[in-house]
Amino acid sequence: MSGGDAGQMSHLDRKVPSERRAKRMAKKHKRNTTPMLASPRCGARTRRGMLCRAPAVSGRKRCRMHGGAKGSGAPKGNSNALKHGVFTGEAFAERAELRLLISQARRLLSETS
Repeated sequence: MSGGDAGQMSHLDRKVPSERRAKRMAKKHKRNTTPMLASPRCGARTRRGMLCRAPAVSGRKRCRMHGGAKGSGAPKGNSNALKHGVFTGEAFAERAELRLLISQARRLLSETS
């Protein structure tokens, strides 16, 4: 074929060796993906608002990335949720009593001066 390129393949039409190998393997090797496809899904909401489609960890409802992994979640006793006590009834009553004492002290000081 001299001169023209009518019968030549372009470099885009050639198959990469790994593609050819994968095609041959697909013919020889039947993949058993049925258990994977039948497993329960995580279902957690992703940042995009979609449901997570990863398989759930066995015995759990979520995948390893959404809290199904061992050691994930809050610690036992949850020391992260301890309250500071600023908004308890006791604290409100104590502050009201202090305000009353301060106002009485100011009144007493203004009467004596």
